[in-house]
Amino acid sequence: MQVNRILIKDAAYVITMDEKRRIISGGSILIENDRIAAVDKTIDVSQVDVDSVIEAKDMVITPGFINGHCHISYAHATRGIFPDDLGDDYLVNVFRLQDSMTADEELWTSLLAITELLSYGTTTIMDPGSTKSVDVCLDAYERSGIRMITGVQLTDTGNPYRMTVYSHDQALRVTESFISQYNGALDGRLYAWAMPFSPEYVAGELLGELKVLSDQFNVGCTLHVNKAGSSMPDGIDEPPIIALERYGFVGSNVTLAHCVGLSDEEINCLASTNTALITCPTNVVKNGGGYGQNFPLAELIKAKVRVGIGTDAGNNSNLLETNRAMYLAAVLIKDATGDPAQIPAEKALELATIDGAKALGLESQIGSLEVGKKADIVMYDTLRPEWQSLFNPVNSLVYNADGRSVKTVLVDGRVLIEDYVPRFVDTEKLIRRVQAFGSDMMKRNNVSFPPKWPMI
Repeated sequence: MQVNRILIKDAAYVITMDEKRRIISGGSILIENDRIAAVDKTIDVSQVDVDSVIEAKDMVITPGFINGHCHISYAHATRGIFPDDLGDDYLVNVFRLQDSMTADEELWTSLLAITELLSYGTTTIMDPGSTKSVDVCLDAYERSGIRMITGVQLTDTGNPYRMTVYSHDQALRVTESFISQYNGALDGRLYAWAMPFSPEYVAGELLGELKVLSDQFNVGCTLHVNKAGSSMPDGIDEPPIIALERYGFVGSNVTLAHCVGLSDEEINCLASTNTALITCPTNVVKNGGGYGQNFPLAELIKAKVRVGIGTDAGNNSNLLETNRAMYLAAVLIKDATGDPAQIPAEKALELATIDGAKALGLESQIGSLEVGKKADIVMYDTLRPEWQSLFNPVNSLVYNADGRSVKTVLVDGRVLIEDYVPRFVDTEKLIRRVQAFGSDMMKRNNVSFPPKWPMI
């Protein structure tokens, strides 16, 4: 088998996120095919053939960021249309527009979202089941080279969001078929999970059986828990996380999303069952959810709950940039508690990298720059005003840099973003196509939210 070797050399800093959290000044990385073969100050390549060299002077290099909860298939087509005061009608309109999308519209909208994610340094995402036509969108996943987790969004109860309602047995069959077909596809970059929507619209018995199915296939399962801490919506006087434990929907392969308002009892349950959680500060902040007061990030970390970070959807939080989500996770707790020592920059970066990998059960493959791990690598150009002056690369990355300075991105050792430009798509043509999709979607659904200021 022919080995392809890439040498990334002489970076200003390589932030490894390894067990010792080493930061290597003047560091280099050797890649062999899809894996990291060496990470050090100097790498002797005199005895091996190197196929290409990437000069990394003035670059800060990190592991690829991990966005653990990110809807990609529908939001970009109608992004930014919803006014801030829409209230409960917001989600109804989101799902109404999504329900009308064709498979082709989903394909190109997904590709635009993925292009944004990769361009700003996110290399692994979980799309929590909202893509209807994965068979068609597979082309976008393959073309872009993204690493991702997806599945079929399941409900077995009537809902106001136009989501398909499956019978109990149908839900199990659909999930089993999806996992059998897609898990491990795209040279192992695609992971298929069980994806019930939320405890409001999925019966406890089905949740338990989906967890058993996930165990049998050795895959994960995820669930939206939008209102933790309170009683279940069916009138049961029991917090959602406690109910999930009773249903059997907890454990090392369960990753819950959102969970704003967690009680101490629920935090203890997450810790004792080794259940993971993805927090989406961008979503909470934009929707007035009081993130710093209502999401117990510091308490979860103290309890050793596995926590990663996500952004939700491009027409909910309206951004997909993991950098900015990481920044918010760092600063909002400080502001709410009055304690600037809460969630230091180092912990925020862990949430977006190695902790995010642990929350998805992928820490043996991604999340740090170590020998044997996948070569998912982001290179930040620091010859930009927002990076300077540069002495502590972690502080600079978390507090003053953002995705605009991402110059080069690799996934599985393949260069996907080079000199700021995606290799896999003509971005301008893609943008114009999705813009036209959005206009048509709103017209055929008779949906219109014009700007509040006069447009002449």
